[in-house]
Amino acid sequence: MGLFTIFAASILINNFVYYYFLGVCPFLGLSKKIDAAFSMGVAVTFVMALTAVVSWAINHWILIPYGLEYLQIVAFILVIASLVQLVEMFIRKTSPPLYQAMGIYLPLITVNCCIMGLALLASLKNYNFPETVVFGVGAGIGFTIAIVLMAAIREQLELADVPEAIKGAGMSLIVTGIIALAFLGFSGMIKQ
Repeated sequence: MGLFTIFAASILINNFVYYYFLGVCPFLGLSKKIDAAFSMGVAVTFVMALTAVVSWAINHWILIPYGLEYLQIVAFILVIASLVQLVEMFIRKTSPPLYQAMGIYLPLITVNCCIMGLALLASLKNYNFPETVVFGVGAGIGFTIAIVLMAAIREQLELADVPEAIKGAGMSLIVTGIIALAFLGFSGMIKQ
């Protein structure tokens, strides 16, 4: 599979939110305002790209050569936690308002199943280094598109006359399902 195919598939077809349904906590929690959603998407994309690089290196240079594949999950958790701490410190230093806007969701990137799913899927698919990097960046961009799209729709839903029974999380899940069906339409574009 070519790099462009992996990139396009990770954004549109195998979108982590709409296809794998991973990362739903920050997806629903931070998709109320476009600014916060975009910031979270960029932070997740950055962490996913770094996680892809570091987890590939650890997996191929330490775990596989020494027969320690059974430690993948522990190693990936340590990588993700370390990278999120670095991103959190960077955002706190460079943009305190953004740090405040992200609130509890920034440390929650540590347990964001999108990132762990990325590390495990890249390992499972046995991608080489460039493919892993492209997969990580594409998955992060796909997450960003998903969360920003949802934030834009939720901002419009605030102005709509939605029945009381499905306001809030109910309507968000309905919209997420409809968007997931729309993204499913891309699956015929690329053979996997």
